[in-house]
Amino acid sequence: MDPSPDHAPGPRPPGEHGPRQPGEDVLRELGFPAAPGRPPSSAARFPDGGAWRTELPSCEGPAVLAAVLAESERLAVPLHRISQGSGVWMLTDAEIGEMVAACEARAVELCLFLGPRGTWEPGAGGRAYPSSGPRARGRDQLAQCVEDAERAAALGVRCLLVADEGVLWTLHRMRAAGRLPADTTFKVSALVGPVNPVSFGIWERLGADSVNVPSDLSVAQLAEIRAMSAAPLDFYVEAPDDLGGFVRIYDAAELIRCGAPIYLKFGLRNAPALYPVGAHLLPAAVESGRERVRRGRLVLDTLARLGAGEGMSPAGARAPGDLRRFPTAEAGSAGAADPGAAPLPAAPR
Repeated sequence: MDPSPDHAPGPRPPGEHGPRQPGEDVLRELGFPAAPGRPPSSAARFPDGGAWRTELPSCEGPAVLAAVLAESERLAVPLHRISQGSGVWMLTDAEIGEMVAACEARAVELCLFLGPRGTWEPGAGGRAYPSSGPRARGRDQLAQCVEDAERAAALGVRCLLVADEGVLWTLHRMRAAGRLPADTTFKVSALVGPVNPVSFGIWERLGADSVNVPSDLSVAQLAEIRAMSAAPLDFYVEAPDDLGGFVRIYDAAELIRCGAPIYLKFGLRNAPALYPVGAHLLPAAVESGRERVRRGRLVLDTLARLGAGEGMSPAGARAPGDLRRFPTAEAGSAGAADPGAAPLPAAPR
């Protein structure tokens, strides 16, 4: 017999103490024991008061960006940040300019990866040891990342994706010295994401403005990190295969509750590897980008059903807030935690 409308299944209201836990009300009615205690909520927020923002990764070039922006409008998926993984060096000046203009028109932050990395250079270590692979190998790659950063900044990019502690500290010193615009932000890549509160705090102090932690961390472990740092978290709700392929859509509400301020990243497992991208991979890059937007819609719908859809930062928000830093000579701090380098001169006017 068909169920009557009064008994038809549908979305249930939020619980008395915040977002509803998926299915828990039914399990209680059936006599299941109560769920274990939940990790503490985060009281930290972005400067605009928001608890969470959105990020669309692997947006590889103007054609992919155009498809992603169109799909986000069609599916009503707000995007705060769009990031790219092939690197600044894989884009022409004209392509970067086109991406900057498109993101500015939509009030979306554009974040480009710094290109040179150990996995793409002749040494075998970067491929044999995945944790060290993306880092800049030798002084040459460090200098090449600096070159990428200066070029991107000159073309209007104000968010750079970093996968090396030394590169991050160097860029932070450049920012403090005025060699990079003061509103430039640095995002730490998921390829080197920290897994404990102390290492997370070190990345923050080296200059990070948001830090991508691995998506296999439990909600309790995220709460431990949040207890020691207010730096924004970046978290793949769905991770690509080379980062574990985890799909945690039902965890999104708890990720926000315990991890705020946090960027929810709409990744895609079971998708082709794209880096470094080019015309030979463009159809896959475009279709993967569109599907990432649809995955974002799934996350937003789930949050709404659980009563956890409120608290998103307003469109265009990008400021990370006041974060803790190691002192630098460039900032005029006493006792600079600087590995012996001379202060950097300001950029020529």
